[in-house]
Amino acid sequence: MTDSITAVDVLTDAFTRVLGSVHGVLRGVTQADLAARIDPEANTIAWLVWHIARGQDAQVAALAGSEQVYTSAGWYERFDLPFPPSASGYGQSTADVAALDGIGAELLGGYLEAVHERTLEVLAGLGAADLSRVIDDSYDPPVTVAARLVSVVNDCTQHVGQAAYVKGFARRARA
Repeated sequence: MTDSITAVDVLTDAFTRVLGSVHGVLRGVTQADLAARIDPEANTIAWLVWHIARGQDAQVAALAGSEQVYTSAGWYERFDLPFPPSASGYGQSTADVAALDGIGAELLGGYLEAVHERTLEVLAGLGAADLSRVIDDSYDPPVTVAARLVSVVNDCTQHVGQAAYVKGFARRARA
C-alpha cells in the first residue's frame, strides 16, 4: 500500500519545482542576459528572480509570523539595493528594475534557495487544520492559508516563465 499524498506534499513539490525552474533560468546566464529587456519598460531576469524570492519570502514569513529571510539572514545587506527592506517588487518603476542590473546569478539563486529552505520548514509544520485557517476574510470566499500558498506558487510560476522567455529572447537577440 502506498502512502497518502497530503496537501503539504503537493505544495512542497510545487515550491521545489519553482526553485528548479529558476535554477534552470539562471544556469549559464551572463550579466547581459540578467539585465536584458524585451522593451524599455519590461522586467529583467534579475528583477524577476529577485521578485519571485521576495514575494515568496514575504508571504511565507507573514503566514509563519516570523521575520523574512531577506532581513533576518543578511540578504538585504548583500543585495545593497536602493529600496527599503520591505520592498518586494510590487509597484516598482522601470528605474527600480534597473537597480538590479549588476546583481549576479549566484546571489539571486542563493537568496531563493534560502527562502525555499524556510518555505519547506514552514510547510513541514502545517497540518490540515492550519491549511484551512482563514487569514483574510475581506474576500468572498475568505482566503485560507492553503489558498494564499497556492497564490504564491501561481505568482512564482508566472514570473519564472517570464524570466525563461526573456532569457530566450536575449540569447536570440545576440545570435
